[in-house]
Amino acid sequence: MTFELLLVPAAGLFCTGLFGALSQQSIVMVMMGIELMIGGIVVAAADFWHFLAPAAASGQVVIAAAVVAMAVEMAMGFAVTTALYRARQVDMTDMAGDLKG
Repeated sequence: MTFELLLVPAAGLFCTGLFGALSQQSIVMVMMGIELMIGGIVVAAADFWHFLAPAAASGQVVIAAAVVAMAVEMAMGFAVTTALYRARQVDMTDMAGDLKG
């Protein structure tokens, strides 16, 4: 496989996530779009690692750390979203923007 062929799924994930994050108003759907964007970045980073230094273990560690950080970020985001919904019955980004103040 070529480097460019492996970057196509990464670009597809990132673009799908960007569209989802910018076009949705539901907080959960925006978070899912962000998750797809981060997934695309992780896939691209893995592709770079595979072609630049396939024998180095440091690339694998960075990818594993990024995936763990991605999982923790989504768990915290869903916890905040659940707390926001339980406290104020807010589930859309427009309504959440009015909570400033």
